Amino acid sequence: MQTIYNFLLELTNWPLAIVLIAGGLYFTLRTGFVQLRLLKETLKVVKERPTEKENISSFGALMISTASRVGTGNIIGVSVAICAGGPGAVFWMWLTALIGGASAFVESTLAQIYKKRDAAGRCYGGPSFYIETACRSKFLAMIFALALIFTYGVGYNMLASYNLQSTFEVFSFYKQGVTSWIIGGIIAALFLFTILGGSRRLVKLTGVLVPFMGVGYILLALTALVFNIREIPEMFVVIFRSAFDFKAIFGGFAGSVLALGLKRGLYSNEAGIGSAPNAAASAEVSHPVKQGLVQMLSVFIDTNILCTATALMCLSSGIPAVAGLKGAPYVQMALKQTFGTVGPVFIAVAMIFFAFTTLLGNFYYVENGFAYVFGRRPGKVSLFIIRIVGTLLVFIGAGLQIDIAWGIADIAQCILAFINIPVCAIIGGVAYLALKDYVRQKKEGLDPVYIARDNGVKQETDYWK
Repeated sequence: MQTIYNFLLELTNWPLAIVLIAGGLYFTLRTGFVQLRLLKETLKVVKERPTEKENISSFGALMISTASRVGTGNIIGVSVAICAGGPGAVFWMWLTALIGGASAFVESTLAQIYKKRDAAGRCYGGPSFYIETACRSKFLAMIFALALIFTYGVGYNMLASYNLQSTFEVFSFYKQGVTSWIIGGIIAALFLFTILGGSRRLVKLTGVLVPFMGVGYILLALTALVFNIREIPEMFVVIFRSAFDFKAIFGGFAGSVLALGLKRGLYSNEAGIGSAPNAAASAEVSHPVKQGLVQMLSVFIDTNILCTATALMCLSSGIPAVAGLKGAPYVQMALKQTFGTVGPVFIAVAMIFFAFTTLLGNFYYVENGFAYVFGRRPGKVSLFIIRIVGTLLVFIGAGLQIDIAWGIADIAQCILAFINIPVCAIIGGVAYLALKDYVRQKKEGLDPVYIARDNGVKQETDYWK
């Protein structure tokens, strides 16, 4: 089992780097740098409202995907990348987000084009549905659905639980091997209480508080930069010098600056692995490209704003980024250096809200995956069992070792990327035609409306007729 685990972990290094970079660059070129060219347009389409109240708006779909993206990866993931790979990992995270915006655009546009309509008239979909419809491969679609369930229900949610409890290690009451399980039990209980529908107020409360925590986190980072303003020039020199250091890139690639920057960037923004399309397909819009642009914006918010805030705040503190501090300790020590004892407390509080919404956002994808596997939404009994198992995994995740927690998540996301990015490259032609159609209608002063048959879609679709 150790040999198999090590082999799978190796697949998350060079092969993943090649797929991510090659796929992102390909989509960037085929879309004409859509992530830069139409960035301003994304701010307009995110305001669009659905024609019927029960349907999800563009903003609602953005919040679902952002709830999953914005979380532990923005804080702990950045710390792990810097401490294990070096400051140059930040540059490779930026690159992942830049070219990943195009990947997010293509996958989310495809999800909208091939989305389905349920009995209540609501729309849903995701990669499994466009793989089955456009690639005509039920087998590959089923493999992807199972991989999605494993990635978010096992890999990502166990890691989110671990990352949350790890923020308490710096406090005096924390006892190794005991406190982690206690915190894990509390997290699991709140998680189960919420997903069983027992506390809609709690979901609404976190939905309101998390944006405020996000803004507060950015303000905290900006304040830290003001306090450490003399360190800023040297900080950027170190980032770029480390990013292009030959030994740092190729020496022991599994722990290299490039590999860690790409993997932690992918864990944070999820561009290209087929998660956000599940949320994108649930939105009611007049043109598929609108959701492609919205999900592209989510990648920008996640990495270019929140991940960068963490990186600059930590690097400007003067605390050495050593492997022994990777994870929550490095971020908390950096903030303690700048703000005193309030720093670690703020990170712990922020992680409570960020990680909790991450757990809920991830489980939305899990239930969507099961909807494909069963051919419909799971019944009450099946859903109850799924939620109980999901809760147990959240509890177990809190007690994992740091390398195992990250390793499982890396392997899981790698499987999704290896399926979704090549599929998007093969069937992406309709997404590029949709983009041209959208731009043409905008130039004519119209609110773009999409018709599938007029834009190269040969398969029968539930919408766009």
